Amino acid sequence: MKKVHLLMMGALLLCLAGKAQTDTIPVPDNNPDTIRVGSIVIIKNGKENKSESAADAPKAHRNNNPRRRNKVSTNWFVVDLGFANHNDRTNYASAEAQNFVHGQASGHPAGKTDFSVKPLSFNLNIWLFMQRTSLYKQAVNLKYGLGVELYKYYYKSDIRYIDGPEPYVERQGIDLDRNKFAFDYVTVPLMLNINPTPHRKNGGINISAGVSAGYLYGARNKQKSEQFGKEKFRSDFNLERWKFAYVGELGLGPVCLYGSYAITPLHQYGVDQHPYTVGIRFSSW
Repeated sequence: MKKVHLLMMGALLLCLAGKAQTDTIPVPDNNPDTIRVGSIVIIKNGKENKSESAADAPKAHRNNNPRRRNKVSTNWFVVDLGFANHNDRTNYASAEAQNFVHGQASGHPAGKTDFSVKPLSFNLNIWLFMQRTSLYKQAVNLKYGLGVELYKYYYKSDIRYIDGPEPYVERQGIDLDRNKFAFDYVTVPLMLNINPTPHRKNGGINISAGVSAGYLYGARNKQKSEQFGKEKFRSDFNLERWKFAYVGELGLGPVCLYGSYAITPLHQYGVDQHPYTVGIRFSSW
């Protein structure tokens, strides 16, 4: 009887084992996330392979060119250095011009030679900043800034600016070793810039043209002679307070040339002189 019970229990265990195998979740053989080793099925982690998906995904277009990304670019502390002179349009036959220059006891009337400047006369501009705003794909830009313009005239003649209710110029009866006349402006330029090759590293060829407005904040006449040594006279004399000028730039790769021509005359009365300057601009664009 015991043997019969043992045989029945063995048969029952075999049935249960077979049922356990048939109740196991079937796994397709072509599932890439499973590995079958005999009757054992190993299921891999179903997380996405980020490295592969990132590699397979199309790369997003990145624009690493700052010239293309930035619509506005700023250049800090730009310096200009150039030659300075003036276009003398004075009618020296007029009584106003003759009355402006004193000390004509010798009978020699006032003329252009009284205001002739030496070739060493120069212009120095210091721009706190210059900014360029793109109007069309960096090829057409609006350019503007803020800075100071410094003019240094070295006169060939021995004239001196005399301050007073009605300032004038006086011929000196001595030989001056140095006769410098300096005048300075706070200036804002405004230009239209054309740059056919905006993405070239060295800047390519570009041109700018526009106007500037400057306000006189100081003038002085420095002289040196054997008789009196060094002398310095500060005043606004009879200079125009405002200076409006045509301005321009020509960029040739890393080299930038600039120019300025004053629309308004330098003096309020007496003579009609228009300062101009041409030189090199030290700028990163």
